[in-house]
Amino acid sequence: MTRRLPTAPPPSAALVTGASSGIGAEIATALADRGHEVVLVARRRDRLEALAGRLSRPGIRVHALPCDLTDEAARRELPDAVAGLGLEVSILCNGAGAGIAGDFTTAPVERQVDVVRLDLEAAVDLCGRFVPGMVHRRSGAVLNVCSLLSIVPMPRMATYAASKAALLSFTEALHAEPRPHGVAVTALCPGTVPTEFMDLAGLGAAVQRMPAWALEDARRVAERGLDALARNRRVAVSSALYGAAVLSLRSLPHALWLRALRSGSPFPDGWADVPADAGSRALARSSWGS
Repeated sequence: MTRRLPTAPPPSAALVTGASSGIGAEIATALADRGHEVVLVARRRDRLEALAGRLSRPGIRVHALPCDLTDEAARRELPDAVAGLGLEVSILCNGAGAGIAGDFTTAPVERQVDVVRLDLEAAVDLCGRFVPGMVHRRSGAVLNVCSLLSIVPMPRMATYAASKAALLSFTEALHAEPRPHGVAVTALCPGTVPTEFMDLAGLGAAVQRMPAWALEDARRVAERGLDALARNRRVAVSSALYGAAVLSLRSLPHALWLRALRSGSPFPDGWADVPADAGSRALARSSWGS
């Protein structure tokens, strides 16, 4: 059944995490272009304020709320911060994410745990804080940005893939629960979307080796995700190419997939070539594939 995203006037607003760059910034841009008041959430205040300035226009207010989403205490303050703006969240887009590329045993464990906190824990936390209000109002929408890597285990991106797999499972289950109350929930699973995170995680060379037809545009991914959310689709894949890939990966035994990756993984086999602060810097950015 065709439906629309909640478009009530203020105090209704869309909250977008990971909004300082990448897919998150494009989701925020698309929402503003569709007439929604938007709250931008990420770590980098300067980026958020610059984007808010570009997107604000007569009749459309865009707000910057810097927040370290790996910090539970900071997340706990978000509802009050939104309420302080005189707003209530009718659309929640969890676009924040990060990844660590390379052998699991060579990366600092603190960075691996922060990936889980940002990619999974933060999304579950914010759903828990904002979805009950949507159910009460009988109107709302949630877009969780997962990944093509949500489908299969991925050596050398093990923590990222596992976090996104858990987020996909959570989102598919959540899709069924508030549906009778007028709340849409969609998992967006993009493929390879070039962003600045690629270089920070040591994946720039891997992207350069990929053919252009295999790369996705962040704005197109954002638009596809919002269109799917407006229709309350359970899972959205942003292109026919990656849709076919999802069907193949879901049907392929993991043993065969892992065997193939042993002979040719696109990801680096160690941590040595990655800048020393890449993990912590990457956690401040919307990630590749997220």
